[in-house]
Amino acid sequence: MAAGRKRLQPLPALAEKNNSGQWVIIAPESATNLPKKPGSGPLFTKLRNPSTGHAALYLFNSDGRQLFEVKAFHEEYRSWFIGQTVQQDGCLFFATPVDPLFLLLFYLTKAEKEQGKFQPLNQILVDEECSSCAMLLKCTSVSQSLHHIADEKEIGGRKFYKYNEEKTLKWLKKKVNQTVKMLKVSDIRVDGKVQSATFISGKQITDAAEEDYICYAHGLISEYILEELSTALAKYLQLPQIACPPAEPASKKRKLSDEPVEAKEDYTKFNTSDLKNKKANNKISAAQKALAKVDKSGMKTMSSFFSSKPKAMK
Repeated sequence: MAAGRKRLQPLPALAEKNNSGQWVIIAPESATNLPKKPGSGPLFTKLRNPSTGHAALYLFNSDGRQLFEVKAFHEEYRSWFIGQTVQQDGCLFFATPVDPLFLLLFYLTKAEKEQGKFQPLNQILVDEECSSCAMLLKCTSVSQSLHHIADEKEIGGRKFYKYNEEKTLKWLKKKVNQTVKMLKVSDIRVDGKVQSATFISGKQITDAAEEDYICYAHGLISEYILEELSTALAKYLQLPQIACPPAEPASKKRKLSDEPVEAKEDYTKFNTSDLKNKKANNKISAAQKALAKVDKSGMKTMSSFFSSKPKAMK
């Protein structure tokens, strides 16, 4: 399906357009179901990335009860043929479900730092740049799971909430444990070794320690929480002081991200021919350095061997 790059409109209206602003995106069927009410539909909008606080692109399904994060995979020199047109921007976008409680957690911790008191959610979810954050309250899992990260009080028929770090850490630990189970079931390597799935032949990987799984899962969950909370979670999980390796090395530029990813590294430097040339250049440089130390007194210059011979006198 296609969608305009910067226009935050319901998806069906954007899908009808076939211009340079369209996208190619892979999304679950639940994200693109036809709306039950006229005039509604899937909605691309800006929300706060819960780990950085920066505005990023998200997608609400047609009834607004499920949230998806939009990631982009970008490779240079890629384009798409869409109908009778060529889409020059070859980014491939992915929409994957995300727990809206992570995004709500960002606002709760912010309110705790600024106010430190019980407040109604409509006062906590106030954001001029990302006004759609109020839609998070419509998501099904929010009302059912809010007690995992906040204390609740009811006064005069109104509910007030306040961030609770102890509850949040318990909830995040459950998330880590669930992630560990999925890593084991999926036979995903977490011990830093590289092994192709082609040579596994259905054999389950068991050489990784339990701590490796927990550390790796912690890294995955940390992509959805603030750094200070990630540090507190590491202590709560009793992980070693040594920094856990991230789920993917930061130096790898070909990855999923909130914005189209551009390769900033020159990958041609890894070509075999370039490596041979680089080694040859290193050898020449070493020889030149050695030659510079030789006593050249009485030696002819190289150019003298190629100069024209003097004419004989008649």
